[in-house]
Amino acid sequence: MRQLTLRVALLLLCTLMHSLALAQSVSGRLASAFKTFQNDPQLRNGIASLYVVDAKTGKVVFDQNSQLGLAPASTQKIITSASAYELLGDGFQYKTKFALAKTGEEGKLLIMPTGDPTLGSWRWGNTKDEAVLKELTQAISRQGVKHISSITVDNEGWNEEAIPDGWMWQDVGNYYGAGPAKLNWRENQFDVMLRSGKNIGDPVSIVGTVPELKGYKLRSELSSAAAGTGDNAYIYFPVNGTTGVIRGTIPVNESRFKISGALPAASDQFAGTLQDALTEAGIRSTGKVVVDSRGTANQQAKYAPFYTVTSPSLDSIIYWFNRKSVNLYGEALLRTIGYQKSGVGSTDAGVEAIQNLWKTRGIPETELNIVDGSGLSPLNRVTTQAQVKVLQHARKQPWFDGFYASLPLYNDMKMKSGTIRGVKGYTGYHKAKDGNEYVFSFLINNYNGSSGALVRKMYNVLDELK
Repeated sequence: MRQLTLRVALLLLCTLMHSLALAQSVSGRLASAFKTFQNDPQLRNGIASLYVVDAKTGKVVFDQNSQLGLAPASTQKIITSASAYELLGDGFQYKTKFALAKTGEEGKLLIMPTGDPTLGSWRWGNTKDEAVLKELTQAISRQGVKHISSITVDNEGWNEEAIPDGWMWQDVGNYYGAGPAKLNWRENQFDVMLRSGKNIGDPVSIVGTVPELKGYKLRSELSSAAAGTGDNAYIYFPVNGTTGVIRGTIPVNESRFKISGALPAASDQFAGTLQDALTEAGIRSTGKVVVDSRGTANQQAKYAPFYTVTSPSLDSIIYWFNRKSVNLYGEALLRTIGYQKSGVGSTDAGVEAIQNLWKTRGIPETELNIVDGSGLSPLNRVTTQAQVKVLQHARKQPWFDGFYASLPLYNDMKMKSGTIRGVKGYTGYHKAKDGNEYVFSFLINNYNGSSGALVRKMYNVLDELK
């Protein structure tokens, strides 16, 4: 028996020593690769942070600048995702309710949204705009209504300011800069078809938009550029008025060059589109659409709910949030968290709730100095250590499978990427060929040169985990 016990102890000791040797080997290789990376001309005026831990033991494998706050870009989405799972629950679904106040065949419509970013989205069959409009129109028709005399959108408790702090003016008019509202529609975006000239410098005309815009127009100040120059067109919201402007260039000889923009008022777009659908169904719809933030609690007693649109599950929302890096989803989730926790659907309330959550799990708010939910703002400052702690926590939760599935695959590694001007990052998980598992975060700020060249060099460092 004593010999057997000794043999088991020796085996455990050998296993431990082997693991330590592997860890030291990985640490050494990472140190060498990271040193080469840091000395690269692209990092001459930049800063890099890499933090790697053993997924099973939590032992630090490599640490360089892990407590330095850096702009995370879209790698911040892993923080918002994990926070949404924790604070909303993996079974959470948005509900958009519709109610009527009827007098004979005339009705007043009240829309009671909750911030659902998937309403009208093309990513699911039952959320597509045509499916939602068809079902809603039929539901109104079943109520015996022949005339909708008013449409009111309940915006109570939801901050009217759609754009989070620090978002750039060049971003907010374009699809990836679509801000959240209590009533979102078609991911608050639209497509613009453009026609360029035959010669460099020729003006570019607007062919049309999909869908047709309601209460919002566009003007082109674009010019034609050399073939192969790609999409350098940016949409700018109007400062005063209802006409946005498109500036920049698209290549010559394009007949239907598509770019995508952000809706300045999603509720107006939804209501206008609904009125068109009602007209086609033989139901008149007149009167101005009112977005009411003053409180509709007293009014609701006059209305009878008749239809509810339920969103896909949180698991499904987060899948697309991370896989396609949909900024709107992050901002909607952040405000939803704020509303659920404090009764205020604002970015600040959501940020406070997230910081409080992770503070109880050992991450000080100074390491999560965030101002939005998507990472689009260059004002965000997050540490790689904080991101790894969030990923470590997620790994132990019952909702982890859905979270892990949402992470894209880059360089044969499950990780979320992040990109804004001067910022590149990757954070996620990797299982090496030897069976060891790692959790890591790698952030770069203020690099120079092309992002493509930098990415290849970052992969060279991360390859040491394979």
